Amino acid sequence: MSITAAMVSELRKKTGAGMMDCKKALTETGGNMDEAVDFLRKKGLAAAAKKSGRVAAEGMVAAASEGVVGALVEVNAETDFVAKNDAFQSFVSGVLAVIVKNEVADVEALKALPYPGTDRTVAEELTHQIATIGENMDVRRLARVNAGQGLVASYVHGTGKIGVLVELQTTSTDERVAELGKQIAMHVAAAAPQYLNRDEVPSAVVDKEKEIMRVKALESGKPENIVEKIITGQINKFFGEVCLVEQAFVIDPDQKVGKVVEALAKEVGAEIKLNSYSRFQLGEGIEKKEDDFAAEVAALSK
Repeated sequence: MSITAAMVSELRKKTGAGMMDCKKALTETGGNMDEAVDFLRKKGLAAAAKKSGRVAAEGMVAAASEGVVGALVEVNAETDFVAKNDAFQSFVSGVLAVIVKNEVADVEALKALPYPGTDRTVAEELTHQIATIGENMDVRRLARVNAGQGLVASYVHGTGKIGVLVELQTTSTDERVAELGKQIAMHVAAAAPQYLNRDEVPSAVVDKEKEIMRVKALESGKPENIVEKIITGQINKFFGEVCLVEQAFVIDPDQKVGKVVEALAKEVGAEIKLNSYSRFQLGEGIEKKEDDFAAEVAALSK
């Protein structure tokens, strides 16, 4: 397969590796992008936790919690200018209120519900806002959590770039539990865990990480009889990076998040379980068109 400059450029963006290393990786893997990423990681040329293919899109992430219920929503717009518009922000707030008050599981169900203060549904109000504002908009995704017994903490970073919900199961009504929930939500916003705990990490992901660690250890000259010990240490470090309960708490890096929860449970005299979390980052996974102004000018000059 012919390796193009565009393929090399894409792999560089995904991994941060050098141009020649990317070209070699693509050549060795027959142009398979995913395998090329793994090839570079095994050579120690790409960061293990490098996230790829995610670009920003405009709009707003909003979150709210009322006792045991929490809601999270992302609404997209074409430009940052519209995202700062009062009408757009008011629409997002209205949509969030609908999610809080209704047991809604997905966007399609949400759109069929009445929009507050109007005789329109959410879908009809969205169409109305598009016509009024003059820019395409969409309710992209939502999350709703009902803790049953406990609480849901919410946090929005900045002007709606990141939104988080954290569910704590407990019988305690101590205000310190709510405070910790808020702190963990802030931690999730900053640390971006991929899983709640080890049990949530797919075995295929663990096996892949171990294989990459094994190849790197052997290629560095480590004897086979100690490679497994090295892998054990490194896989524990991996879990500490991607699992919420094992991450170093951003407010007190000497403590793991899970241990902080356990310590507070002892203080208040009631079990506290960090049951779930949701994190939306504005525009993640959306490919946004990048204008090539030089090409446009050249085309107009012909």
